[in-house]
Amino acid sequence: MADKGHFLFDGAPTPFVAGQTIIQAAAAAGHYIPHLCYRPEFPPHGSCKLCSVKANGKFTSACFEPVTESMKVESETPEIQGYRKRVVQMLFAEGNHYCPFCQQSGNCQLQAVAYYLGMEDTHYAHQYPRRELDASHPDTMIDHDRCILCELCVRASRDVDHKEVFGVSGRGIHARLVVNSATGLLGDSRFSASDVAAQVCPVGAIVPKRAAFAVPIGQRRYDHHDIGESGDASPSATSPE
Repeated sequence: MADKGHFLFDGAPTPFVAGQTIIQAAAAAGHYIPHLCYRPEFPPHGSCKLCSVKANGKFTSACFEPVTESMKVESETPEIQGYRKRVVQMLFAEGNHYCPFCQQSGNCQLQAVAYYLGMEDTHYAHQYPRRELDASHPDTMIDHDRCILCELCVRASRDVDHKEVFGVSGRGIHARLVVNSATGLLGDSRFSASDVAAQVCPVGAIVPKRAAFAVPIGQRRYDHHDIGESGDASPSATSPE
């Protein structure tokens, strides 16, 4: 196998290096593929399905699928973008996401992707689940209303922080983020605000206390530019906001 090659990304010849996945090669070439559970420093998880593309005519997850020579990848077609919009609409309907009142507004990938996809409503009936707020930790709180079960915090705590603070319990609509402590509360766990797991949430589920407006609304990451043009849609887990 050649070390380098080219594939077609929405009809445009795009270089790749052997071993790259579609999302890695696309990002290296400046092409944005919407995603929420993917970050380049972690192994792919494939839970959000937003990065779905068509590769040689078949649907696949861009975070998992390796690129091959002359592969034809479709990403920005009306069919695929429509599918992605429905996925985002379901995430909004299944949780309690109130962007104007959320301290993560402007820094939230879910919100930014919704704008990118042109989402104007949630389409589906809202479920309004009853979920608790865990404010037991002195520096960080968990708002389960906003959790989208991307498991980035689970992977970061397990693979980088080596603490295994977070996990997911249950299936389907009953799945929820849980904390590994005797009481199930974050304040009784080994979690620290300096953990990488504290920095990776793409929404507003795990947020620092006393920092809601340290950066004013209007001056936040996605207030300045569209997520597809930002170049930092998946910033390093250790990079500052």
